[in-house]
This record gives sequence, C-alpha cells and structure tokens, in this order.
Amino acid sequence: MGRKIRQYILSWAVVIGIVLVLRSTFVEAMVIPSGSMERTLLVGDAVLVNRFIYGVKIPVPFSNKQIPIIPGRTPMRGEIIAFASPFENKTIVKRCVAVEGDTVEIIKKVLYVNAEPIREPYVKHSDRRIFRGVEIERELFQKEWERASLADLFGMQVRDNFGPVVVPEGCIFAMGDNRDTSFDSRFWGPLHTKYLKGLPLFIFFSFDPGQEGENILDLIKIWQWKAIRLPRIGRVM
Repeated sequence: MGRKIRQYILSWAVVIGIVLVLRSTFVEAMVIPSGSMERTLLVGDAVLVNRFIYGVKIPVPFSNKQIPIIPGRTPMRGEIIAFASPFENKTIVKRCVAVEGDTVEIIKKVLYVNAEPIREPYVKHSDRRIFRGVEIERELFQKEWERASLADLFGMQVRDNFGPVVVPEGCIFAMGDNRDTSFDSRFWGPLHTKYLKGLPLFIFFSFDPGQEGENILDLIKIWQWKAIRLPRIGRVM
C-alpha cells in the first residue's frame, strides 16, 4: 500500500511540475486591474497570455541581463502586450504603439509615429482638456524621457502634447487605450523588452469587481462583484 501511495504522489508531482513549467513558459492567466485599456479591456477581464511568442529567457541573478533559451519575435505596432511593471510588483497590459528606432510625437492628443498620424479606432478620450506640453530642447526632452523623469518634472503636461522622442534600441513605446487616464511610456519612459511577458490572446472570463485593484486579491472578492459579463467571455484580442 505504501508503494502505491508513493507512486500516486509521484505521478501527481510530475503532473503539477509539468503544469507549472507550461504556465511559466507558454501561458499565463491574469486579471486586468485598472481601466487604462478601456474600452478594449475592462477591469475584471480575465485574459490568457501567450508567453511563448516573445521568446523564453532566464534572468541572470544580480544583473539586468537575460539568457534566451527559446527565440521569439518582438512586438509589432498596434499589438496589445502584457509586461512586468518596471516600478511595481504586478503585470500590466498596454498597447505597443512604436518600436525601436521609431520617432514618437503626440500633438493635441493625436499620436504620430515617424511623422505620420496613426488611426486608432480603439482609443478612448474621457477628458476634454488638452495640456499644453513643455518647451525644452529636444535632446534634453529625450534624455529626461529615457531617465523616466518626465512625470516628476512636468506631471500631466506631457499627456496630450509630447515629444518628439526616438525609441531606443531594445525598447518599445507602450500606451493605454484609455489615453487620458493611462500611466504609460509618456510618463515612465521607454519599455525595455526584457519586461515583456506575452501577448494576450482572449478573454476567458469577465466580471465587474466594482473597483480597480492594486493586486489580484482586490479583484477576486466575489462578494463585492456587481456582475458577470457573459457577452465578453471568449472575445479575441
């Protein structure tokens, strides 16, 4: 009997190990914690993330380097991405609007990439105000942007009139679709691709938690849910 129990435990340990490897390598489930991607993604949308598409890398301890073990591609303009926040211990979802080498500028809330206005039917503007931007030398603006200092220096002034800046090598420019309420690359600078976690595939469940959340525990308090959004389940990104 003891041998059968050991075999049973071992078999389940193998299964659990395989599931954990698959989860960390290929897919990950996450719940949208904030409204920065509305109307595309709502607070409480549970999405499945493809972790394989951008490659699999192993971080080198005590350094910013990563060792690639499975190759992947870089994000494309217009693609929704999931990434580890450089400033908080949580996963965030935004949209990649520009890649390395691109020149990004925002004029009166309109996004320009390489001097061309970008058509963005998914974008939401909830604030009629237009902040005037800042008047400093382009080189200084680029430097402070790469240092993630713009939010501290100028606050909301860079929200609606921004740049131009050039996206550095190995980085992308990420923005939320809910432009007037999104804390993104306009404020915290270029996003290095080492933070990428994957590509959201589809919404596998959706609920209205009644509030935004700092972490997953804030959102899964079932007794506070206002509704389950059945029509959103199964939507492909």
